[in-house]
Amino acid sequence: MPPNHAHPLVTAPANAAVLALLLAESPLSRVELARRTGLSSTAVTKAARPLIDDGYLRELPPERTAPGAGRPVNPLTIVPDREFFVGVKISADTLDGTVCDLQARMRARAHRPLGDRDPDAVCKLLADLVTELLDTEPEFRARTRHLGIAVSGDVDRRGGRVRYSVRPRWCDVPLAEIATRATGLTVTVENDVKALTTAEHWFGEGIGTGNFALVTIGSGIGSAVVVNGRLLTGAYGVAGELGHVCVDPSGPRCHCGAVGCVEAIASSDAIVATVRRAVAVADPDLDFDGAVRLARGGDPAAREAFVRAGRAIGIGIATLVSLVGPERVVVTGEGLDAYDLFGTHIKEAYLAHCFKAAAACPLTVRPLPWEEWARGAAVAGIQALFP
Repeated sequence: MPPNHAHPLVTAPANAAVLALLLAESPLSRVELARRTGLSSTAVTKAARPLIDDGYLRELPPERTAPGAGRPVNPLTIVPDREFFVGVKISADTLDGTVCDLQARMRARAHRPLGDRDPDAVCKLLADLVTELLDTEPEFRARTRHLGIAVSGDVDRRGGRVRYSVRPRWCDVPLAEIATRATGLTVTVENDVKALTTAEHWFGEGIGTGNFALVTIGSGIGSAVVVNGRLLTGAYGVAGELGHVCVDPSGPRCHCGAVGCVEAIASSDAIVATVRRAVAVADPDLDFDGAVRLARGGDPAAREAFVRAGRAIGIGIATLVSLVGPERVVVTGEGLDAYDLFGTHIKEAYLAHCFKAAAACPLTVRPLPWEEWARGAAVAGIQALFP
């Protein structure tokens, strides 16, 4: 049974560096670990020993080496089933959950439709979902101590509070406290885009990068940034929020209260509102799929709404890239279904507004299914193993 990690599993920087690298890129030899972490071989061996003793790492059989190259090496690797992590994404109308192993591989999935959005009611439903997930395999319950919850908006991860989330319509909700009472697990609450970004950085498109960013387009415009290997949160926990960068001072008012935010122009709701106002025959029941059909059918007002959205997103990404200089930007989200309508305009605005060499940073379009957001929440739980 794993320790009940109310505190991190690793606290020393050397232990954390070795474990983090092996989580993403097992197996690795001690020589390679030393090269990649900047530690001495002796320091790597010392850092790995307690993790081997606790069953989180194991040595593989010796690898053969060339004649005269010295002793065979025993690569180190993660023991994925040593501990499991539950992740739950809270959306406007669903709870999506998963159980992941230490390498963030999804081992079970479940979801619940969400009706009552009162925090206590949501956490009661969440507890039922967690029970279903942990009952999927006999070993899950005994080896699971962490629950990660991902929710949109302004999240105080350290305090476990949702300060503001437009979709469940929450303000100042002590979500970690309520969910801990409901589930008995150690709970980490994280902004959903930050959680997804960490999952992609550790286990996806961002492996091996020190500076990385992810942008989501859809019902909201979100982003998060990794700088020097660490997720950027800033002094107030909201650093890297591309969706609320002003790109048009005379633009529409955003739900956050500001004017001309990327999200106020380019979210699916914003696009629908623009098209509803502009089409020749007003249709109050028009939804995003309807706006897409109009645009693909050649309606000029609908097409212009997507062009404007693409430009806003491109300017926002250019601002982010020029400020923090990531090696790679992943663009994802449910809005990719309409990427043919604004993808070109995103790239054109991005290249036009990036500062000089910053434009060398590639934009990678990467569709991620909805369950990946729950996986991101589970990775937030894995992160809790670290200081």
